[in-house]
Amino acid sequence: MSPVRVMIVEDSLVVRELLRYIVSRDPRLELVAAVASGEEALASIASARPDVISMDIRLPGIDGLETTRRIMAERPTPIVVIADAVEDSSLHISMNALRAGALSVVEKPVATTHAGYEAVAGEICTQLRIMAQVPVIRRRPIGAEWAGRTAPAAAPSPMPIVPGQSPSVFGIAASTGGPPALAKVIGALPETFPLPILLVQHMGPAFMEGFAAWLDSVVALPVGLARDGERAEPGRVYVAPGDRHLELGSNRVLRVVDTPAVSGQRPAATVLFRSMARQAGASAIGALLTGMGEDGAAGLLDMHGAGAQTVAEHESTAVVYGMPAAAVRLGAARAVLPLDRIAAHVMRLAVPGWVP
Repeated sequence: MSPVRVMIVEDSLVVRELLRYIVSRDPRLELVAAVASGEEALASIASARPDVISMDIRLPGIDGLETTRRIMAERPTPIVVIADAVEDSSLHISMNALRAGALSVVEKPVATTHAGYEAVAGEICTQLRIMAQVPVIRRRPIGAEWAGRTAPAAAPSPMPIVPGQSPSVFGIAASTGGPPALAKVIGALPETFPLPILLVQHMGPAFMEGFAAWLDSVVALPVGLARDGERAEPGRVYVAPGDRHLELGSNRVLRVVDTPAVSGQRPAATVLFRSMARQAGASAIGALLTGMGEDGAAGLLDMHGAGAQTVAEHESTAVVYGMPAAAVRLGAARAVLPLDRIAAHVMRLAVPGWVP
């Protein structure tokens, strides 16, 4: 198998050379270009023909966000954002880059003498290899992101909630491609949404606080990291913190735990969904969105078995049709819907008689 062709876009000479060193150590990766600006990246992408791009966000001239937008509009290529996890401004721009078509965000590498260097270097190589395999589409202006995709087939009719079981909680989970998908679904819910929302997004621990802050800035409902022992309140979004599972306990009390990873993930969607099946049963609503792997599918099946309403994102809008596809194969989803129809579906379940 040919090595993955990598382009590095990074204005700092020190970091660029460090990334060059990290990529060169992995025989499964081949560095085809290392440039210092967005302008250089746009000028050289046709000749370099990278399979994946490592993108700095804070660039001179055209910044990483605009560079990402132009690449996804003109020559779609998988993009992994390399960001400083402690800078709020970089995190905000990084999340918007994901909205523009980048696939994931990883920590910027530190000096080789730093205690966390090997872990960061390993994660960068892993993300570059994995994301190079993701088929990406040309991104048109907002509102036409999915133009050209196959139209979704008719979705299964959702089963009614069991009589006497009022909806009590909504759980939602995603991985690759998740931040913009979550923003689209939760952003379409009104400030009066009557249920607490429990959320799992696969992302490096260093970015979870920034992700929650970004999501809070782009949706109407208040968003924050979940805290162990707090009670989930209606109309609030509780994000699983980095490297911890989020569970629903009795009386809507949240549990944040460090039990082992499930399917290689912590937080894991399956852990959240299984706790919802146990504690909320038929009064729960669960949604599984875009992502690699199969996390969440088994948990969504448990929810289905407990009588809950369950929905999986349709292949036509999923950036990566992995997790929702696994749920569909298991028969765990009562409804399979494109992204822009999920919020309305959830509203009809949460507010009987609701009409858009």
